[in-house]
Amino acid sequence: MLVLRRPILFASLAGTLLAACAGPASQGGSAGPASSEVYALRYGTLRNFPVSNLVAGADTTRRMDIALMVWLIKRPDGRNVLVDAGFHRDKFMQRWKPADYLKPSDAVRLAGLRPEDITDVIVSHVHWDHLDGADLFPNARIWLQRDEYTHHVNGAGRPLDRAIDSLDAAMLLALNRAGRVRLVEGDSAEIMPGIRGYTGGKHTFASQFVTVQTANGTIVIASDNMYLYENFTKHAAIAQTLDAASNLRAQARMGQLASSPRLIVPGHDPEVFVRFPAPGKGVAKIQ
Repeated sequence: MLVLRRPILFASLAGTLLAACAGPASQGGSAGPASSEVYALRYGTLRNFPVSNLVAGADTTRRMDIALMVWLIKRPDGRNVLVDAGFHRDKFMQRWKPADYLKPSDAVRLAGLRPEDITDVIVSHVHWDHLDGADLFPNARIWLQRDEYTHHVNGAGRPLDRAIDSLDAAMLLALNRAGRVRLVEGDSAEIMPGIRGYTGGKHTFASQFVTVQTANGTIVIASDNMYLYENFTKHAAIAQTLDAASNLRAQARMGQLASSPRLIVPGHDPEVFVRFPAPGKGVAKIQ
């Protein structure tokens, strides 16, 4: 979730990266020519956003235009998987007034797909700008961490935590009752072959990031567990986290899991489309 507020400052956190080095070994290496392809799809921009709400300890006067993205995984078995679903409800449009906005269901058309072609949506966390668009994809199964679901949504579809919007809590319950929700069981869980979910980023109670095996090696889709490349290069926790030390450990783990640091994709950095300019026009192939 993106909010405008005073920055949260964390001290003495970079040292936690050293402790994380004892974590699991990298999944690096090629998965072969028949493996998945990963694309970032840009569906809008939030102008003049405070960097101090993204990077702990950043200068409070800094502003930048941040990208709104979802990530598409094209699998060799024909499944088209989104990581996160963006947003579309009017209350969010009116509050945030995104520039250059495309409904996420239209953003997938940039990659040559229809909304009906999306078979799965992996939700990294329940904030409005990542969950709200889940109902735009009528044939998709919705995957999220079990603890993320049960912590935020009660049996009547009402929020148990302010991290989830009431409209999205009701939507999530409706999708679950329709048999479309699949709950991921904890850390390092295989969601489907070649795609795993990892917890510990602590952007929300049980936010997850995702690894994907591709012909170019293991790609990490960090989502909001790492907002910007700057978080990683400066060993700086995200400014909106329940546990800064846990977030730094998760970022260090991303570095271990990815085949190369360049294959770690942050959640809102427009630099993604500079580093990966092809094929262009709002689509970046991560390779």
